[in-house]
Amino acid sequence: MKVRPAAVAGSFYPAVPRRLEAEVRGHLAAADPPRGRCPKALVAPHAGYIYSGPVAGSAFRQLEPWRGAIARVVLLGPSHFVPFGGLALPSAQAFTTPLGDLPVAADAASRLAGLPQVVVADAPHDREHALEVELPFLQVALERFELVPLVVGEAEAEEVAAVLDRLWGGEETLIVVSTDLSHYRDYATAAALDRATADAIVALDVEGIAAGAACGRHPLRGLLLAARRRGLEVAELDLRSSGDTAGGRDRVVGYGAFALA
Repeated sequence: MKVRPAAVAGSFYPAVPRRLEAEVRGHLAAADPPRGRCPKALVAPHAGYIYSGPVAGSAFRQLEPWRGAIARVVLLGPSHFVPFGGLALPSAQAFTTPLGDLPVAADAASRLAGLPQVVVADAPHDREHALEVELPFLQVALERFELVPLVVGEAEAEEVAAVLDRLWGGEETLIVVSTDLSHYRDYATAAALDRATADAIVALDVEGIAAGAACGRHPLRGLLLAARRRGLEVAELDLRSSGDTAGGRDRVVGYGAFALA
């Protein structure tokens, strides 16, 4: 079996399993309790846990009442290292973290067959942290699930939405979009920019996600488009920056957590 190994264990999050599980559980326990219906989709940040872990906990805590109900996670995030057009599935049959292996859905490629924006390519996945840092949270929050991991390069909202249409499924399927918000602005500027982005997310305003507002802008816009067409509603769960969680306030990165149901 071809396994995509963990690339950022020991840097973005602990490499020792018991330490990793304890940190994830701590972030989940500190978050507000679940609200409302089971989310169809979550938006969560992907920085090192010292920075974005508390906000990620706000997103994944929402899964607690449905721990045994979700069997498939469609996970989308931006490509930080490899420029390409479209969305990339890996050839690996599993992804691994210090908490164990996660099987990649065997039918993912066949479900997406015929979509020209989807390619099978490992290079975008090899070093990418945007998907990987969400996996330990999912492993702790859920019981057993299979993964559809998609790194998103340059892609229009319609192209991402078309992929989500193929993978939408029912209550067994959760969609997760991994994105941070503004980057390297001073604290006050970042807060204002992120507030505008959060308002656009809650309003399902695809065009309101400005260039530079989120590193995962392309998958986020696709999710909002697909959600708007299905009449979903968005709840803002958390909105903070590294200036609130760790580090100084001269150059911060923004983080948001949202649930769509």
